[in-house]
Amino acid sequence: MPKTIGVVGLGYVGLTLTAALATKDFVVHGSDVSPGVLETLSHGRSHIFEPGVEEVFAEHIGTRIHVGTELPPNTVEVAVISVSTPVDDNTRRPNLANLAAAARSVAARCAPGTLVVVRSTVPVGTSRQVVLPELRAAWGDDVKLVMAPERTIQGQALRELVELPQVIGGLDEASLRAGVEFFSGLARTIVEVSDLETAELVKLSNNCHTDLIYSFGNEIALIAERHGLDPLEVIRAANADYPRPDLSKPGYVGGGCLSKDPYIMIDSAHGREPFLVGRARELNEFMPVHVAETVVGMLREARGETRGARLAVLGWAYKGWPPTDDMRGTPIASMMPAFSAAGITVIGHDPMVTDDVIRQYGGDPVSLDKAFSESDAVLVINDHPDYRAISIPEILGESRPAFIYDSWRVLDAGAVTAAGIRYAGLGYLPRFDAKASA
Repeated sequence: MPKTIGVVGLGYVGLTLTAALATKDFVVHGSDVSPGVLETLSHGRSHIFEPGVEEVFAEHIGTRIHVGTELPPNTVEVAVISVSTPVDDNTRRPNLANLAAAARSVAARCAPGTLVVVRSTVPVGTSRQVVLPELRAAWGDDVKLVMAPERTIQGQALRELVELPQVIGGLDEASLRAGVEFFSGLARTIVEVSDLETAELVKLSNNCHTDLIYSFGNEIALIAERHGLDPLEVIRAANADYPRPDLSKPGYVGGGCLSKDPYIMIDSAHGREPFLVGRARELNEFMPVHVAETVVGMLREARGETRGARLAVLGWAYKGWPPTDDMRGTPIASMMPAFSAAGITVIGHDPMVTDDVIRQYGGDPVSLDKAFSESDAVLVINDHPDYRAISIPEILGESRPAFIYDSWRVLDAGAVTAAGIRYAGLGYLPRFDAKASA
């Protein structure tokens, strides 16, 4: 079994894999083009929040973990490519330049016959059409290549890298056997598939299906809102002891994968637009904009005008549970244009996100108590445990917001309305009489 591994690209996928391999007694050489990333990791710190990762780096940097701008020449037995494959903001086409550059680097720094693992999310056919030619140009036919997609959830990556089945597709039988041998030292279960392309489509299928089922919850919310219904009541009743797959609650759908992988799936369709994938993504991208416009309207109704209003936004990372500081695909990015156009001052709080990041996105950082006492309205965007734990009677002061828009419905709605504050959520806009409530 190989014991010396190279990982090209130390973003979320490469970072967590490096940490997981180190805990299994592999020696890992990680490379990245970012000086800041390398500087942080070389001191045993992590540039990305993920439970357990920093502890692993602090313990093993310089022994089982080494980082640098390139892999050491002719040293690693396996080279894992885990670089980003971003989607262009305008064309929505995947940019595979990082992948091609990583493949050239591996071909130049590793010996022929080194097992190469594509871990990046790519359009179907990319491993064969982009990575393989770079390797063959340097190594001839002495190539072992597999696609082994990463499928973990942020906040649980180190556990899931071991517990989730690892799907592996190979260029040929020799490649597949080498890939199985390598990942058997990490994952408990291996799922072999026929080829590189099948493994590529597995990753896209998982993520796009997740995007699709979440979009249906959002569809229900939008329809319920039009009829003055509670979408959570509809969904709870529909799911109660019913044997078919559960309906998903409405919510924002962001992150590094779900915000781009549907476009990679669309690109994989080779000119034939999929029926569902694009529409589901469109709906999920619409939700933050819809909420922002709804909040602006509620502020106008409460104050008579929006200019000069102060809106407290709780939760700037794209999700609250499991907790993360990841801003990729965050709803606030789509919401801020509507708030700015309405002349609203946004004050912000997030237990995981730094004040500097909140400022970069256009907010003024604020403490949690001041978010409720110094705002005209509160918008809860994610479901971090700190927000679930809020005691409404304890956090309210004499000056109170006109309404709380609780996107994930994590607060005590009864306590909010009892305090004379309007309560709303995704697809949930009940009528409210402040005088009757008071």
